[in-house]
Amino acid sequence: MQTIENRPAEPNVRFRQLQDRLRDSTASDDRLDLDDRDILVIPSLSLDREQLRKVSGFIHYEERLLFSLIRLRNPHTRLIYVTALPLSPLIIDYYLQLLPGIPFSHARDRLLLFSTYDASVKPLTQKILERPRLVERLRKALRPGKSHMVCFNASPLEQELSLALDIPLLAACPDLLYWGSKSGSRELFAEVEIPHPVGSLSVWTVDELVKEAVALRSRQPDLRRMAIKLNEGFSGEGNAVLDLKDLSADASLEAIETAVRANLQHLSLQAADETWESFSRRIPELGAIVEAFVEGEEKRSPSVQGYISPDGRVKILSTHDQILGGPDGQIYLGCRFPADNAYRLRLQDMGLEIGKALAAKGAMERYGVDFIAVRSPEKDGQWDLQAIEINLRKGGTTHPFMALKLLTNGNYDAANGLLYSQQGQAKYYIATDNLQKPQYRGLLPSDLMDIITCHHLHFDSSTMTGTVFHLIGALSEFGKLGLTSIGNTIEEAVSLYQRAESVLDAETQTGIDPSESSSSPTLPITWLGSE
Repeated sequence: MQTIENRPAEPNVRFRQLQDRLRDSTASDDRLDLDDRDILVIPSLSLDREQLRKVSGFIHYEERLLFSLIRLRNPHTRLIYVTALPLSPLIIDYYLQLLPGIPFSHARDRLLLFSTYDASVKPLTQKILERPRLVERLRKALRPGKSHMVCFNASPLEQELSLALDIPLLAACPDLLYWGSKSGSRELFAEVEIPHPVGSLSVWTVDELVKEAVALRSRQPDLRRMAIKLNEGFSGEGNAVLDLKDLSADASLEAIETAVRANLQHLSLQAADETWESFSRRIPELGAIVEAFVEGEEKRSPSVQGYISPDGRVKILSTHDQILGGPDGQIYLGCRFPADNAYRLRLQDMGLEIGKALAAKGAMERYGVDFIAVRSPEKDGQWDLQAIEINLRKGGTTHPFMALKLLTNGNYDAANGLLYSQQGQAKYYIATDNLQKPQYRGLLPSDLMDIITCHHLHFDSSTMTGTVFHLIGALSEFGKLGLTSIGNTIEEAVSLYQRAESVLDAETQTGIDPSESSSSPTLPITWLGSE
């Protein structure tokens, strides 16, 4: 698995020629929905393996892009979807029956499913490349000149598959991965003058990390904590917090260095079962940054998502408030749409500037930017926004928003950051990939469908409210499920989410050891925001 280099490399000429086919043949991303095309979906999490091992049931995250089946609403589109393990027909049927106005059988005839039958930790794209006969079957299934590939994230593996199939990849060129790293994000924020925490670019040794931490603390004597992040961390799993609260404001450089080295042994590591030894071992391989930890009594984690068309135009897709957990609130658990009205439009403005800078570097397709928002008493309760990182991939907010678009056929209004259904009703949702409890283990997809039906948890197309489920394949083995609850107000969305969780809890209590059972809410929803 290749890692991000310190700076972007020269692009692969043939790969860029393939991508130019998209730029030449489409005026905007909307044309890709209208054209007669074959779309190859590769939902591979082509990320650092050690980081992926920390995500329970990560192989089933390949199901998150099943909302790409929305493309089948075009009666001329064919979709080819590849997974590591075969998908249950019941799961496929569940998604196809959500398609508005399309006969189930017509959509199913235009969907081709392939599997590598390989459950190893290797990225799905690598598994495909290791099976030349599967590659050849994919090549034969795709119509020349009318096909392109989409993915969860674009790595050198996806570039290799694109070249092997001779079809363009609708994603940022892997040579641009640097700009989606922690260090590259900080560099781009500085370039476009977006506020972000004070800190360093990449360091590659513990000694370099200590040096940067000492310099940061000497510049900010009141700094109480620092965030240390691996360059390729995923969902906050590669983050750690260095505590310097006991260090006096007038400490000497020698005292600061002594404290930093001592406290590195007791980092607050966000990933479960992580140790300083295992964390520090990854620094020479992945690189790391150190930056000021943003403090605040009232703090949130909003994000903005955008789209760069093949022709370089940029538009904002959505904003969210992320719901975080973990020891220091850095692990992604879920999200609510849209972000709070108090800062939603500012998020859009900054996200647009960042998108334009990415487009100028040659990036295309989806990107996201995470922020920290802190309410400032000195500014009459206004929210200060600081950018944290750029994601050049689909993320945890992508599939819930795709679900909303699929189910409502709605339109996003950038003037106020709301999405409206065809009937003009603003829509809201709460979503998670992390509804996980021991008592859910053993539930089959058919059991979940029974529960959904008996308790009327499904999405109601007449009111365009209700809950849709994903990560269904992870339920039986891991007791883990994803869901998106859609309402006409954020309060209704929260209520629908909580009802779905309560029903699942009630249906799975019998015969469970009370010490393993949990009835506490999975998402720490302590605020609803404002409109």
